[in-house]
Amino acid sequence: MAEQVVPRGEKILLVANWDWVLFNFRLPLARMLLNEGLDVTLVCPRGEYTDRLLEGGFRWLDWRMQRRSTSPLREVGAIWDLRRVYHDEQPDLVHHFTIKPVFYGTLAARMAGVPRVINTFTGLGYLFSDAGKAASLRRLVVPLLRAALRSRDLQTIFQNPQDRESLLKLGIVSEARSHVIAGTGVDLARFRPSTEAPAAGEPPAVLMASRLLSDKGVEEFIAAAKALRAQGVHAAFWLAGSPDPGNPASIPDGLLQAWAADSPVELLGHRSDMPNLLRQAAVAVLPSYHEGVPLFLLEAAASGLPIVATDIEGCRAVVDHGVNGFLVPVRGSAALAERLRPLLVDEDLRRRMGQASRLIAEQRFDARSILAKYLELYHAMGVGLGLEAART
Repeated sequence: MAEQVVPRGEKILLVANWDWVLFNFRLPLARMLLNEGLDVTLVCPRGEYTDRLLEGGFRWLDWRMQRRSTSPLREVGAIWDLRRVYHDEQPDLVHHFTIKPVFYGTLAARMAGVPRVINTFTGLGYLFSDAGKAASLRRLVVPLLRAALRSRDLQTIFQNPQDRESLLKLGIVSEARSHVIAGTGVDLARFRPSTEAPAAGEPPAVLMASRLLSDKGVEEFIAAAKALRAQGVHAAFWLAGSPDPGNPASIPDGLLQAWAADSPVELLGHRSDMPNLLRQAAVAVLPSYHEGVPLFLLEAAASGLPIVATDIEGCRAVVDHGVNGFLVPVRGSAALAERLRPLLVDEDLRRRMGQASRLIAEQRFDARSILAKYLELYHAMGVGLGLEAART
C-alpha cells in the first residue's frame, strides 16, 4: 500500500454574480468538493438566497458588484473588489460561472496572483445575442476577453460544443484548454416519473419553467397557448418562474399582467417544488433563443416528460427529435403549437416519448457522472490529489 498522505485541503472559491446561480446550480459541485477534502467558499453579491447558502453550511464572502450596472467606474470597482477578495483569501483555485464573473474574475485572479482558474460558460447569453446593444458591446468586450482568457493557468468549460466552437473561432479560448461538460447533470432519484395515473377528465398540462426573459421564448409560449386554445385543444398551460430585473431581457411586470389577464397561460411565479410540479405536468416546453444545456430540460427528461424545445445546440443535447420530443425553430410560435398539439391529444405518444426522455437522462445526464468530469479537471490541474493519494 502507498504511503498515507494527509489531504492538502486546497482552498477553492466558487464565484458568481448572483447568489441564485450558486444556490440553484452549483451546490452539488460545492458539496462534492467538500467531500473531496477541499476548503470551499462561495463568493457572490448578497441577495435573497445568501442566507440559504449559509444555512446549508457553506462559507460565503460578499462580492460588491451590481449585475445590471453599465457604469465604467462601478465595473472597475467590481473587478477591484474581487481582486481584494482573492488577495485576502489566497485561494489555490477560483472557479467562475457566467460571463461577467468569467471576465472580471479572470482579471482579478491575474492581479492577485491566483495560480489556477476555471471558467464555466453556462451559455453565451445576452452578450452574444442578436440584440443591437449586445453587438455594440461585443466590439469592446471580445478583444478584452481574447486577451484575458488565453492564459496557460486557465481552463474553460462550455456546456455544449457550439458555444465552444463560437469562442474558438473568435480566438477567445484555446482548443487545448477548453472542454465541454454537458450542464450540471440531474439528480435521478429526486427527479423521477410520476407513478400516479392522471385523474379522469383532467386536461394534460404543458409546463414551461425559466426566468421570465424575452429570450427564453416566453412570448412564443403565450402565442402557442392562445393558438391551441383557439383550435379547441383541451389543455392547461403553466409558466413557472419570475422576472430578473438584473437582466436587460427581463419582461416588464405590466406585460406579464396583460398576459395573465388575456391568455390561457397560468403564471405560477417562482416555484421551489419543481420535482412535484414536473410530476403533475404532461409535457415540458422551452422555446429559448440560446442555452448552454438547460437544467429545466434535464429535470423534465428525468421526470419522464416529452419535450418540445427550440432547435439550438443546448436543447438538442437533451431532445432527440421524434424520439423524446420535438425541436422547433427559434421564434416559431406556430411551429411550437403544431408540435405540441399531437402530444396533447395522444396519451400513448406522450407515454412513449416520456419513457425515452427518462432513458436519455439516465444515459447522458446522471449528476454523478457529470460531477466526476468536473473533479477530473480539478485533478488534472493538480487540485484535490492529496485525498486521491490518501486513498491508494
